[in-house]
Amino acid sequence: MKLTVWTYEGPPHVGAMRIATAMKDLHYVLHAPQGDTYADLLFTMIERRDHRPPVTYTTFQARDLGSDTAELFKDAAQDAYARFKPAAMIVGASCTAELIQDDPGGLAAALGLPCPVLPLELPSYMKKENWGAAHTFYQLVRGLNNAHAPAPGEDKVERKPGPPRCNILGATALGFRHRDDVKEITALLNRMGIEVSVAAPLGATVADVARLHEADFNVVLYPEIADEAARWLERTFKQPRTTVIPIGVGATRDFIAEVADIAGVDPAKALNDRDLRLPWWSKSVDSNYLTGKRVFVFGDATHAVAAARVAVEEMGFKLVGLGAYNREFAREVRAAAEKYGVEPLITDDYLEVEAAIEAANPELVLGSQMERHIAKRLGIGCSVISAPVHVEDFPARYAPQMGAEGANVLFDTWVHPLVMGLEEHLLGMFREDFEFSDEAGPSHLGGHRPAPQPRPQAAPQPAHAEAEPALAGAEPSQPAAAGDPVWSDDAMAELKKIPFFVRGKARRNTENYAAQNGAQTITVDTLYDAKAHFGR
Repeated sequence: MKLTVWTYEGPPHVGAMRIATAMKDLHYVLHAPQGDTYADLLFTMIERRDHRPPVTYTTFQARDLGSDTAELFKDAAQDAYARFKPAAMIVGASCTAELIQDDPGGLAAALGLPCPVLPLELPSYMKKENWGAAHTFYQLVRGLNNAHAPAPGEDKVERKPGPPRCNILGATALGFRHRDDVKEITALLNRMGIEVSVAAPLGATVADVARLHEADFNVVLYPEIADEAARWLERTFKQPRTTVIPIGVGATRDFIAEVADIAGVDPAKALNDRDLRLPWWSKSVDSNYLTGKRVFVFGDATHAVAAARVAVEEMGFKLVGLGAYNREFAREVRAAAEKYGVEPLITDDYLEVEAAIEAANPELVLGSQMERHIAKRLGIGCSVISAPVHVEDFPARYAPQMGAEGANVLFDTWVHPLVMGLEEHLLGMFREDFEFSDEAGPSHLGGHRPAPQPRPQAAPQPAHAEAEPALAGAEPSQPAAAGDPVWSDDAMAELKKIPFFVRGKARRNTENYAAQNGAQTITVDTLYDAKAHFGR
């Protein structure tokens, strides 16, 4: 473990909480000190849920450590069942409570509660949130379906007659657009004549999870969450599982072909989607000037690999970076990076990601909430494609990432920051023009806007005071350290004319050039000398 300002994943008990919160009649009893109850905020604030997560905390305090904390857990478990009457319970310990070694699973089993109680062993100092969610879902699926497993040596699994039936697995609480993805893929499968038996864990009951074995096959939308459970269902009940993630036009068509092959249905109805606009729009006059834009992709492996394919093959962007923070799926990320000729970045250290983005100098970043902050600091456009996310990434509108409508959403959300960046660049270029200056006022007010008021005269400054940039809207100068070169007003004005997406690199190169050549003041000549030097 290490101290950090940001983290891509929380501890594994937060992953378990994502499963419990996604379901309807499952309750989580968490042995945890008072300070570990912060996780409630993740769901009630970020996801804007209308009720608290179904979690009961023991909330022991420092003074309780000298007594019997095991009794606190048993009392909490009994009170939770009496109050909520869940169909099943999961029990475990937070990272802090794990050090006490009270064995929540054994304690709960001894209580003899009248519902299934599944203990979770979540090694907080070795694993993280996505693993915790995947392991919790696997334990639920196995614990609730194992009684229906064929006897040893019996290969035949009975299926109900009728149209092909599948389960959709992997959507959780706090997932990036999971709610809308499930809706989009359900509609897609229905057009193919396939019935969705259960979608889990999001929106599922304990009884729903207990009948996962009845379906013909499983659709795995988020391998980070559902792959372990789907593999067990495949081994135990001979249920095939999908491997293609339907993000983007090409992947959606590959997904349809894979599902059609598994279910034995005709894919034609699903392939003929009139609502799909991305292919035409990405080739149109309005968007072809975006071809070749440099893009850096980072997030969870599923979304990062899918986004890289869409960016290169469907948008015409140039991939300059690809990475993921969940090491369990590093192999898939490395394979995609090799395919597109970039160096893979597998790390959960946001400082490494920031350094890689700064070095790659992209024009667009596709990442998580972390990369949104990084891109904002570097002055680069960004679109969020992956968890971890913030409140604005749980929109009230329908905005999937998967399927045909998901491809349309990708086009809108990825092109938007590039177009806005172009407008910013044009405004910067023409800022000295009378129509675009800050004194011109809002354009929609026309001739009826108030006459601009004269600016008040600034008080006389001492001779040693630092001059203000001559150009309105120029970048504020950073406080110069001792010995660092200082930008002249003319040079700063000239720097502002450089396109925003390479301005940062031009500034760094010029400052390095000035320092290497002993220049105390950066002039316009210094700026162009540096350009010639680094252009060789």
